[in-house]
Amino acid sequence: MSFSPLSTSAASTKLKVDLIENGIGTQALHETVVAYRANRRAGTHSTKTKATVAGSGKKPWRQKGTGNARSGYKSSPVWSGGGVVFGPHPRDYSKKTNKTVKQLALKKAISSRVNAGEVYVIEPISLSKPKTKDLLSKLADGIDTKKVSALIVIEALDKNLYLASRNHPGLELTTGDLVNAEQLLHYDKVFITDGALDKLSVRLQK
Repeated sequence: MSFSPLSTSAASTKLKVDLIENGIGTQALHETVVAYRANRRAGTHSTKTKATVAGSGKKPWRQKGTGNARSGYKSSPVWSGGGVVFGPHPRDYSKKTNKTVKQLALKKAISSRVNAGEVYVIEPISLSKPKTKDLLSKLADGIDTKKVSALIVIEALDKNLYLASRNHPGLELTTGDLVNAEQLLHYDKVFITDGALDKLSVRLQK
């Protein structure tokens, strides 16, 4: 299977929108990618304060006469095993992004990759068995999978392709109606089918 970069003019024709060739959409792309990453954070980190750490409130020794510094409780943050001051607690990191910003970010992301010559239109890939080796052999002409990562965008989810791609750390498979701006920026190369371009075009025109 041979590959050639998708030109700007061809991309505009297939996507039925004018690609962005200047700084427009940069802020929207940044906000959207930050939101995608923030929304994946579990926010379950937690530490114990001096009030919640295990231990009694008994005074370790009397206030005066021992030669030690005064101390009121064993859970003091200055002691080993004591509470944590200003430590992290469970919180929600999620950020909201409206549809207009997401759409502009998606358009900016695909435009940037096309302008950089890193988007390739490929024929639909089919595998008889879910083997990563077979998938890599089909991509061998366009990518050195030992050095380069790739995002494969297809028209509809295929089980064999999904199973074959998930076993490789440098590959990710998605569809034209699910691909997002962060995915488009994350990988070194983007391989996309004509059917996926049609679905992406519909999203960009809404």
